[in-house]
Amino acid sequence: MSAKLFHGKVAIVTGAGQGIGFEICRQLALQGASILLNDIDEALTTEAVAKIKQEAGNCIGLHGDAGDIVFIQQMVDKAVDAFGKLDIIIANAGITLFADFFEYTPESFYKVMHLNLGGSFFLAQTASKQMKEQQTGGSILFMSSVVGHQAHKNLAAYAITKAGLEMLAKNLVIELSPYNITVNAIAPGATLTERTLDDKDYEKTWSRITPIGRPATTFDIANAALFMVSPNAKNITGQSLVIDGGWTSISPSPY
Repeated sequence: MSAKLFHGKVAIVTGAGQGIGFEICRQLALQGASILLNDIDEALTTEAVAKIKQEAGNCIGLHGDAGDIVFIQQMVDKAVDAFGKLDIIIANAGITLFADFFEYTPESFYKVMHLNLGGSFFLAQTASKQMKEQQTGGSILFMSSVVGHQAHKNLAAYAITKAGLEMLAKNLVIELSPYNITVNAIAPGATLTERTLDDKDYEKTWSRITPIGRPATTFDIANAALFMVSPNAKNITGQSLVIDGGWTSISPSPY
């Protein structure tokens, strides 16, 4: 992908204080985008924005709950106030609450639904209204997962949300195409992040069961995300791209 491919573009990325979201913001900034970076953790938000501004360029932060409809409007308003418009939305914020199906609580279920599905749905809705008003088109990207394609123990509720986001991307083609807004999803597999590396066996286990011999890096996922919201993908909409080193082709359990 050529340098400065996103020059003049404005993006919002949620859940981006670290991991995949942070690397997406970093790569967007390196290629010329202005970014509003969101995370629920204020300290992570501040630290992430400082890193990107030092290395790459134009980035502001706003910490808060990306599942809250009032806060979602605040994010869109702040991005437009700061940068004049909105071109790209990457709904990366999400939570994973592992639990046995028989023991899963309503509180956990609705917490996962609120952020993973509700936050993504209403961010897309709010951003699309802004893009429609601008009459300049735009790109929306949802963050799905390989568990939206293949079963994984103790992740039933999470998997519902990820499969749902892929169907949302497909359905919104009907609503958004007349306004030149593309909407897609990417589905990462096992990825090395600050969170997953807390498990000392994570990299070894997923290297063993991933056909290409290693889990993804955040850079691998960010590259896919940037392609899907780039001018190079303007004829791609309603699609889901799996980035998993081939895991879903054979799907061995990490257990």
